[in-house]
Amino acid sequence: MHALGEISAMGKDPVESISPHISVLSPSQINEIHSASLEILGRTGVKVCAEEVVELLRAAGAYVSDGRLVKIPTSLVEKALDSAPQRVVLYSRDGEQSVLLGDRQTHFGIMADCPETIDPYTRERRAFVADDVRRSAIVGDYLPNIHFIATAGWSTDYPAAVADRVAFRQMLLYTSKPIGFCCFDTRGLADILEMASIVAGSREALRQKPFIFHYSEPISPLTHSQEALWKVLLCAEEGIPLVYTPMPIAGATAPATFAGTLALNIAETLSGLVIAQLKRAGSPFIFGGIPAPLDMRTTIFPYGAPELYLMCAALADMAHYYKLPMFGTAGCSDAKMLDQQAALECALSCLMAALSGANLIHDVGVLDHCTIISLEIMVLTNEIIGMIDQIMKGIEVSQETLALDLIDRIGPGGNYLAEEHTVRHFRKWWMPRLLDRTTYREGLNVPTLGEKINEKVKEILENHKPEPLPDHIIKEIESLKRRWLSQ
Repeated sequence: MHALGEISAMGKDPVESISPHISVLSPSQINEIHSASLEILGRTGVKVCAEEVVELLRAAGAYVSDGRLVKIPTSLVEKALDSAPQRVVLYSRDGEQSVLLGDRQTHFGIMADCPETIDPYTRERRAFVADDVRRSAIVGDYLPNIHFIATAGWSTDYPAAVADRVAFRQMLLYTSKPIGFCCFDTRGLADILEMASIVAGSREALRQKPFIFHYSEPISPLTHSQEALWKVLLCAEEGIPLVYTPMPIAGATAPATFAGTLALNIAETLSGLVIAQLKRAGSPFIFGGIPAPLDMRTTIFPYGAPELYLMCAALADMAHYYKLPMFGTAGCSDAKMLDQQAALECALSCLMAALSGANLIHDVGVLDHCTIISLEIMVLTNEIIGMIDQIMKGIEVSQETLALDLIDRIGPGGNYLAEEHTVRHFRKWWMPRLLDRTTYREGLNVPTLGEKINEKVKEILENHKPEPLPDHIIKEIESLKRRWLSQ
């Protein structure tokens, strides 16, 4: 473990504040993986399934063979890294700066696209419907350690062609936090941008203060689909922050070695960066990936694997090297319900993500290999993130906190309970909202953690009222919805 320190002078009382962090790659390993990624792009190349993008790359100096195989020289990657913003700011729906992506600032949020959910009232697993987007947005809007809201699942009670737009509408209505979204195609993306522009006031206002970001993926290994590329181009053109990260599976769609998987992951992401910057230099782009090993017994993509945490931390090292914001994953589990396994995997993944300095950390609330979204896991992880935030503050060392005069005055055998110094400082300690700190006998009579979490979810759903949009904006959005459904 390494330490990052900042020292500031406050009169005669210098304050040293150190936030803990980890680096899993050495500088020489970072250089080797970076070089390997460049070699993949220049020697092997990527498959580009959109003619417009092939021509964009060819005109910039890339080598094209067989129509779609594009080999990207190092110079194009370096130029793209130079033009991409080192920081990306996401705003609230109301235009206030909310999330700063860059350096080692971490922000957790919901994003999954799960087909099913666990109903907090019936406790049964069922299909995810549009009203569940409302529920997840309300819970995420309430929780203080959830910093952004994104599509938790698809609205299976609507036609598939418009389910993405319905989900975005629900998020617009029920949270003022930054919104992440996925969509099926550029038609859906265009409609979503139209909705967001109505809320922002105009396309230019949305570009200046984006409160949304788009998530899309290349296909491992080394393939960019036509739909994904069209969305990359549109986001770049409109200045919408874009997360473009792959999900390589070690042993299946990537080498079984983690270094090889990382090199492949980075080559795929950097080629997306090149395309975005060629379309519009300076367009906001968020680096990252979700690499995990194939479970050879079940053939599932495990979200609780320690190798996933390790490789995501390594990608964070690479993001810091490239000076790009990092998209990571945490707060998720392969468990099927809120249980000990879920708590273990959510806690470890969140701690690793924070220590690595990843910026935009998604998947809070995901269970069963990203097939279930659980509001209860969201509430549990909010508590976990609060604990981690306290750890990440480190320990402030100054004359005030060393308290030498106080220690001398109290002396041996005294106590500090009634001291003004204690009153000033104890409120900075983390206090649990759900975890039990009662005595043993008292604890036997309190609800279990699972019971308290379930009651908290229902309390939020029944009592929290997100800040509403103005009536005239709601009317415009509803008019758009009627247009989609009639098409």
